[in-house]
Amino acid sequence: MEKEYKMEEELVTISSPTGESRKGAVTIIGGGIIGLNCAYYLQKEGYEVTVIDKGDITTGCSFGNMGYFSPSHFIPLASPGIIAEGFRYMLKSSSPFYIKPRLSISLLQWAYHFFQNSNAPTVTKHAPHLNNILQLSRHLINDIRDEIGDSFLMEEKGCLMMCREQKALDHEFNLADDAEKFGLKTERLNKQQVQVLEPDVELNVTGAVLFKDDCHINPGMFMLALKNYLEKKGVMFQLNTTVTGFEKKNNKIVAVITDKARLNDKVGQGKFVCDELVLATGSWLPAVAKMMGVKLLLQPGKGYSYTYDHVEKNIRYPAILIEGRCAMTPWGHQLRIGGTMEISGINEKILPKRMKGIYDSVKSFYPDLQIDLPPTDKIWHGLRPVTPDGLPYIGRTKNLENVVIAGGHAMVGVSLAPGTGKLVSEIIKRKNTAIDMSAFRVERF
Repeated sequence: MEKEYKMEEELVTISSPTGESRKGAVTIIGGGIIGLNCAYYLQKEGYEVTVIDKGDITTGCSFGNMGYFSPSHFIPLASPGIIAEGFRYMLKSSSPFYIKPRLSISLLQWAYHFFQNSNAPTVTKHAPHLNNILQLSRHLINDIRDEIGDSFLMEEKGCLMMCREQKALDHEFNLADDAEKFGLKTERLNKQQVQVLEPDVELNVTGAVLFKDDCHINPGMFMLALKNYLEKKGVMFQLNTTVTGFEKKNNKIVAVITDKARLNDKVGQGKFVCDELVLATGSWLPAVAKMMGVKLLLQPGKGYSYTYDHVEKNIRYPAILIEGRCAMTPWGHQLRIGGTMEISGINEKILPKRMKGIYDSVKSFYPDLQIDLPPTDKIWHGLRPVTPDGLPYIGRTKNLENVVIAGGHAMVGVSLAPGTGKLVSEIIKRKNTAIDMSAFRVERF
């Protein structure tokens, strides 16, 4: 870990009507995996926490993803070669990458900065910071499991980076060298060695790298377990509620304005008073932040997945199929396949050919895996929030002293959630943060 980022030690206290001192009330906008992990660590610090979400916390990007906790993912999305690769993929209707051409100033600004960050020197600078928060999260998920109970099928067996071509395998072996410099444990495997790990299915691969520190969970079950735990701890959930604005006083947000009154409040008119405010709204982060005068560059990246309820001869290890640009996660006889990065704005449209591309890639790596093409009406999709450099926004804003942003986690939202929650609680408490936060500053673009 790098040198700790120093912050002034200060514990916020508020006077209650009785004259007693209490810790401040924190409102979190966004009930996805980032918001719930922020709530988890803030309630542990004794804050009064309210979570506001426009849905009911049973869908969204936190539910249909692959459920990886992946220290192996220390290379940011904005990396060398991704631009050329993206243009090549855009020529195929079933490709894993797509940018919908449209007139959008925010998209052009985002694309410009994404291009500026997709180079080797920038990745070399950013990778240690991403590694720090990934390893922090990986450590913390074990603590969370021990406290709330493992009802979310956590397995600590690692993740395979599977390659069909020797060129891709050579690249993964080199990446394993870099991973070991960060203290990660890896194992380089040839075809026969990988096949030993997967005795129930035939493999069509050249080899793989096993990242032993990675683990996986069922993300939907984790979300529900965490929500149930938080409710028992007194966290209030205001669901199916849309934020419509904010009330400012000097350089603070003093209230969140919504379309619904507080639950069981016959007098309230949709106003939630707060001492501290956390924005964790995923791909909706720019729109919500704009209401309070904060501009953030971020694009939603649509991903697809499908979960098979029963695969008789299933894979045993989660795997990322390198050339196929997709992933697979087993839970017993259940199997989820997923992938794609579709930059097409916030929309609910499903492109079945994207899912077919994922399915075809899976079958090319596992030719005898007994699964059918997912039916279009059962395909899950979610929007990943992608920053121009592939690093999250975590920290306070410049002009609003009681607002903390926690978003832009791209394809590693699950992996970064506990670490983000821990860091947000430290920022709000104004104590030293566990890692250097400089790379995640909010207004860096």
